[in-house]
Amino acid sequence: MNRFLLSVWLVFVALTSVAPAAEPLPNTKPLTVDGDLAAKMVAGIHKYLDRELKAAPAKRDELWKAKAKEPLAAKRERLKKILGVAEELEPSRIEKYAPYAGSDHVCDIDGCRVSRIKWSVLPNVMAEGLFIRGSGGIRTGLVIAIPHGGQKPGELAGFEFGAKDEFALALARNGCDVYIPTAIDRTDLHSANPHLKRATNLPHTEFIHRMAYEMGRTQIGYEVQTVLALTASFGELPKDLRVVVIGYGDGGRVALYAAALEPRIAICQVSGAFGPSERIWTQPLDRNLWGVSKEFGDAEIASMIAPRKLIVDPMSGPKWSGPLLGKAGRSGAAPGPLAPAPIKDVQVEFEKLKRRAGDSVKLIPEEASSVRTDPFLAELGVKKPEAGANARVLNVIGDDFREPADVVQKRLVDQRVAHVQKLWRDSDAVRKDFWKKADATTPEAWEKSCDWYREYFHSEVIGKLPEPKIPLNPRSRQVYDEKEFTGYEVVLDVYEDVFAQGILLMPKGLKPGEKRPVVVCQHGLEGTPRSCIDPEKSPTYFEFARKLVAQGYIVYCPQNPYYGQNDFRQLQRKANPLKLSLFSFIIRQHQRTLDWLETLPNVEKTKIAFYGLSYGGKTAMRVPAIEKRYCLSICSGDFNEWIGKNVSVDLDRSYMWTNEYEMVEFDLGNTFNYAEMAYLIAPRPFMVERGHDDGVGTDEMVASEFAKVRYLYANRLKLPERTTIDFQVGGHRIFLKGTLEFLEKHLGKP
Repeated sequence: MNRFLLSVWLVFVALTSVAPAAEPLPNTKPLTVDGDLAAKMVAGIHKYLDRELKAAPAKRDELWKAKAKEPLAAKRERLKKILGVAEELEPSRIEKYAPYAGSDHVCDIDGCRVSRIKWSVLPNVMAEGLFIRGSGGIRTGLVIAIPHGGQKPGELAGFEFGAKDEFALALARNGCDVYIPTAIDRTDLHSANPHLKRATNLPHTEFIHRMAYEMGRTQIGYEVQTVLALTASFGELPKDLRVVVIGYGDGGRVALYAAALEPRIAICQVSGAFGPSERIWTQPLDRNLWGVSKEFGDAEIASMIAPRKLIVDPMSGPKWSGPLLGKAGRSGAAPGPLAPAPIKDVQVEFEKLKRRAGDSVKLIPEEASSVRTDPFLAELGVKKPEAGANARVLNVIGDDFREPADVVQKRLVDQRVAHVQKLWRDSDAVRKDFWKKADATTPEAWEKSCDWYREYFHSEVIGKLPEPKIPLNPRSRQVYDEKEFTGYEVVLDVYEDVFAQGILLMPKGLKPGEKRPVVVCQHGLEGTPRSCIDPEKSPTYFEFARKLVAQGYIVYCPQNPYYGQNDFRQLQRKANPLKLSLFSFIIRQHQRTLDWLETLPNVEKTKIAFYGLSYGGKTAMRVPAIEKRYCLSICSGDFNEWIGKNVSVDLDRSYMWTNEYEMVEFDLGNTFNYAEMAYLIAPRPFMVERGHDDGVGTDEMVASEFAKVRYLYANRLKLPERTTIDFQVGGHRIFLKGTLEFLEKHLGKP
């Protein structure tokens, strides 16, 4: 065979031969699944949460059976915690007021006199609304009529232009004295900071709720407190005069919660708001409540009203298409429309309630397009309600005395915002009091005393998933074969449909039985393990995983499920009502990963370190705080005054101005800022890596919060060498300068 034919034959063999597949890691099965594993991870967690939401009603039934003999007061305290009804109410009395010089009198309508009123709720937080003196001279009840967010009190009173639902006026015509609070609406006119020239498309309800949630409060909790304060202002009443509440839409939910908490409320009617709670994740963000579906569905909350009377009105609830998209620089609101609950779902929830509450509850049998008052009046003893068909306005005071609704909204929004901002400013002292049981006499005493706080952080703040029971079932495939290392993609089972995934980088030249430290390198938002490895994919990450494996460390790069924009953010929405969060899953994924890493023959079990950037830095604060097998933690591009980062309306880089609506964690502000999370890592080594121009915070924020960490390590535990902060010239990125020295110091140099 001549050389030409030989060359052709060799090329043919090379093109037609199939190269043998690279072997998986020892003791693992071949990984054969293809496609976007990060997206599949997010989809799997969705499936898990969907199952848990579907199972929630049955689990609540079992929970309530187990606690059948528990005092109702204990259940009320837990519901108060979920709603953020935390403070003692201000001593309150109802005042009539005129917005301008003149009379508080708004109008006379069908023999009923309408006045403007206000009352105290919390320090520097007032409520405002209307009072209608009932006609006929016989007082049949003190009614609190609660509008849906966006309904003006004047619409319920019948004098607002275009009013279609006059249920408050209908009650006043029949002898009731009616109080109508002004509800926060879903416009975005005042979700802004004029000094920063920042505005968003966040509805007022979401704007308040986001910052309040971090401080253990909620927007709907403020509305409930408004009603409770009004109820308290009535003082002692004659036996024949009862306090009753009726609400529509958002107001129906407020009425339900208020009646469950306040025994003085004798009758409650919920219109267009009753139904299953497992879909609140699809609704506006202000409906999000931590752990509510785990213990308190609507049937369970309503059963707390019995033996007092409850009327469920299955009228078609309010519709709302969700936040406006907004212009550039104004987007950031969470998706979430409002739609009426199907009548069959209302009936199913009511049947559950009736089994608990018996004849004290009533379901109006048919749907309607407006709030019905006849059943409510019948419970008050009004046999033949006055229809008032003509609804004739007898006397309307001039427009000078009708304050624009937008002005009232701004005043109410500003007061609630100011209240939350003060809660944040006072929170450092609150956290110090919360942490007073921690014992810093010795490092050992500190670690032991932190076990309670660690459990609280995991169970009450992050949300604790059950221990995984299924086998790890490790699968792998080789994805790198380079001069200095071999890389394997690895998948491990956590729960049904939920898996952990990452890439393991093994230095070449490892001897049998040789032990090496491991550095777990964590990507940030929308990243993947390859973000930490590949030069072309990681200008921000500085290919730090590749550089660390070149130093001789074993490196593992996990995939975390903050991937896919709203696909993953909606995980937080589904998880929160179940008293879970995105990090509930991330913690279990990391624990399973550590379980597997410890089985590898070359891994030095006591030297597995964590190093994360950005959202990986958030992971560096939360996972090692709970999982003590991480021997040290490095937080890069994220450490700051975290509570202010979520709550402040004066900080230009606050999450109040971004679309990252999943960031807030319920009641975190009163328990764990970043310093306190670092306290849970102590006495293990902890480090912060900070670029001066990193926009996630300011140097002042970072240094101030780190000073608390330094004080603990250096002054109280006498371990100054175990913590440091490395400031570098630059922005949001990995620097691998001081951090490399820190790793070598505490892990040793391979």
